Amino acid sequence: MSKVQGKGTAAAPWLLKTPPGSSEFTAHLDDSADPPSLVVKVGKTELRYHARCIEDLHAMLREHGDWMPLGSADEQKGAAEGTVEAWGRAKTNPVGGWYGLKKGLRGRFGMYVPPVLEALGLAEVEHAAKNNRMRALGKKR
Repeated sequence: MSKVQGKGTAAAPWLLKTPPGSSEFTAHLDDSADPPSLVVKVGKTELRYHARCIEDLHAMLREHGDWMPLGSADEQKGAAEGTVEAWGRAKTNPVGGWYGLKKGLRGRFGMYVPPVLEALGLAEVEHAAKNNRMRALGKKR
């Protein structure tokens, strides 16, 4: 695990930054939820994604084999083709659509999930002001 604060639990969530480094957020796994969830808190806003998104995204990036643009868009906006954000909504992904679980807050997959993979040592994420990309590292957890 990289230099990240927290343990990924509700009591000690990971303290992360968005890829551009412009905002901090926390994330933790909630295995008691149905379905198990990755919980992201940005200020007072809570977003939830299927917990399996971590392993599924890592597997997709390994298959992709190269850098992939992150993209990031609210649920109400379209996602750019060929981005992590678009994959997180695609009917062809392992969950058959949105990884986001809260209607109205299902977007921003490309903003909040990549730093989790980076913290777990599963991916490398660029940290420029915009147009960041990611690629898989290592083996599945």
